[in-house]
Formats: sequence, structure tokens, C-alpha cells
Amino acid sequence: MEIKKRLAELGFELPPLPQPRGAYVPGIQVGEFIWTSGQLPFVAGELRYRGKLGVNLSVAEGYEAAKLCVLNCLSVVEHIAGTLDAVEQIVRLVGFVASGEGFTEQAQVLNGASELLFALFGEKGRHARCAVGVQELPLGAPVEIELLVRVRCYNNLGSEEHFHT
Repeated sequence: MEIKKRLAELGFELPPLPQPRGAYVPGIQVGEFIWTSGQLPFVAGELRYRGKLGVNLSVAEGYEAAKLCVLNCLSVVEHIAGTLDAVEQIVRLVGFVASGEGFTEQAQVLNGASELLFALFGEKGRHARCAVGVQELPLGAPVEIELLVRVRCYNNLGSEEHFHT
């Protein structure tokens, strides 16, 4: 429960498992890896931010929206892995930013998610990243994030199994 404790120290709470709004699952585990579906900045079932960066939202607002997206991703990881303490490495973050014409600060927006991951997981939170500016996102969201996470796996006897590639 160390990661949950760290989350609380930083003033955050993991949201309930996000429910899909289409024909997909929130995440899937294959071997030692968990892929999350793209998550939006939902809080208690409501989209907290709407709009486009550089049009009606500031970089600071996008930064906060990115934090909410990654918290929803972590909720998926916890649901699948059983605990965030099973995280061995945040491997990759892919972020989409609804951007107005000429907006080029997608990386600064996604720093909200990246910096939160590093604050929570330390070196295990360092990751590769892709920041993509897009015209529109589902439901008018300004940011959508997906994660690829490597986790510690357990066999059916309850002991750890480490997979190595």
C-alpha cells in the first residue's frame, strides 16, 4: 500500500474504476504488461474539463486535466494488478491533446501526468512518451491518456514470478 499512501500524501485519491463508454475494456493484461484504454479527465463520472488547449483552456488547465486522466489510468492498473505496489515500471504514456490552431505546447500539458507518475513511483515512474495534438477528442475532452505498465506477476500459489524479456 506504499503507492496509495504516497498518493494520499500528494493530496490525491484513486477514483473508482472508469466504465467504458463503448465496446472495449478499460485495460488488459498480457503477461507482465498492462495496457490501459485511453482515459479522459473524469471525476465522479463527470468530465471535469471540456474544450481545446489554446482556444478556451490554458496550459495550466490542461496540465490538471492530464493528472486526472492518469489517475483514471492508475485505477485501471490497480483493478487489474490488485495493487499499485505491483508496478515495476511505467513503460510508456501516450497522450492526445485537443489543440486549437497553432497550439504547440502538448508536451507541457502532458507533463501534468508525467510529473505525477514520477512523484508517485520515483524511478519506476520514468517512461517513454508520445504527445499528439488532435482536432477533437471524445465528449469534448481536452486530454486523453493511455498507459503501458510492467507489473510483478504472481503465480497461483501466491509467490512472486518475475518475467524477464
